[in-house]
Amino acid sequence: MTAQPAQRSGVIDILKQMLGDRLSTAMAVRQQHGKDESYHTPHAPEAVAFAHTTEEVSEIVKVCARFKTPVIPFGTGTSLEGGVAALHGGICIDVSQMNKVLQVNVEDLDVKVQAGVTRKQLNEYIRDTGLFFPIDPGADASLGGMAATRASGTNAVRYGTMRENVLSLTVVVADGRIIKTASRSRKSAAGYDLTRLFVGSEGTLGVITEVTLRLYGVPEAMSAAVCAYPTIGDAVNTVIQTIQAGVPVARIELLDEVQMGACVTHSKLDYKVAPTLFFEFHGSNAGVKEQAETVQAISADHGGADFKWATRQEDRTKLWEARHRAYYSALALRPGAKGWPTDVCVPISRLAECILETKKDIEESGLLAPMVGHVGDGNFHLVYVIDPENPEELKRASAHNDRMVTRALAMGGTCTGEHGVGYGKLAFLQAEHGEAVGLMRSIKQALDPDNIMNPGKVVSM
Repeated sequence: MTAQPAQRSGVIDILKQMLGDRLSTAMAVRQQHGKDESYHTPHAPEAVAFAHTTEEVSEIVKVCARFKTPVIPFGTGTSLEGGVAALHGGICIDVSQMNKVLQVNVEDLDVKVQAGVTRKQLNEYIRDTGLFFPIDPGADASLGGMAATRASGTNAVRYGTMRENVLSLTVVVADGRIIKTASRSRKSAAGYDLTRLFVGSEGTLGVITEVTLRLYGVPEAMSAAVCAYPTIGDAVNTVIQTIQAGVPVARIELLDEVQMGACVTHSKLDYKVAPTLFFEFHGSNAGVKEQAETVQAISADHGGADFKWATRQEDRTKLWEARHRAYYSALALRPGAKGWPTDVCVPISRLAECILETKKDIEESGLLAPMVGHVGDGNFHLVYVIDPENPEELKRASAHNDRMVTRALAMGGTCTGEHGVGYGKLAFLQAEHGEAVGLMRSIKQALDPDNIMNPGKVVSM
């Protein structure tokens, strides 16, 4: 960064004239925008700009570019690897007030939204069309933020991640230009795939302001089930065999016995405390019945107990709300402690091995670290429930996380299946991608030569 304090002050003065009360330098607002839901150290920006349009974002970025001032995009602040921390100060652009659904194309099964629209808001808006948007990371995140972090969640095993479901983006790049990455067509062979370049770029290449997404028809039938297993290995082997059998399950979620106990207590569930799988089946009535019968047979071979069904909407909602509140359930196991969430993803054939070794490592480390997983696509998560004031405990958690990531990489996996890199997992990127990191850095330098777009994230400059 080359901007001096006096120059930064000039940026704030210009933006204040442009935005009026929608530029805030209040400490409380700045602190709120310098942190996400992770344990990583917050870093407040120097000011927060609340944008309303793509053109306004463009003008803000042009001012910041002129003074070489960092720009940090902000949606709802639900990221988990420090992605919104203003490591070098600068201006946070909050897009939460850019929350209009711009165009619903029912016949084409797509929708265009401003970046601040949240996934729940979108599904409520299109509820009467018979369509829905399936990507569900748990948090009611902004769709721009979900695109920027390449989010996925519980439905990814059937519907894919944001990578597969973003058709086009409108992006403001580092010099303030507004670009559209693609048309609405479902495929194209015209030019570089800029959409995929910006999906997962975490604000380091530009500010996403509009998103065009795939939609899906609401299934005729939906049914959820819960099944407990003697061991976590039995549960994971059920998942592996189900996926290898080609059963189109919509959701398969794993909770280890620690996390299941936390959820039973916190969400008042009437389920056994044991390694557990949550299933959901989508399709026709006949298709859902066939899927369920196939999975029940596989489950029985691995010691699975009888399925406990949730077919009514209210029962399914309660079940998945409990799953989505797993983080808060885990924290309730140790009042006053903080959560350090982390995740890895491995090929499905190595999932059981990776989870069993990780569980053994947790026990040997003496850590409290409940496990959950979107295991249908090989992705699992830990929450280290720790005392952040205890350096020794932090050291043990950090060492365990390092070993888990190293283990996943050795198995052909990734350091993060869906949390993103931010600055929390920056150190692992070289081990995973090798020389490709240099190419990423070259792309970053080409699009953002002054390194003003969310500096310090994804790739080190």
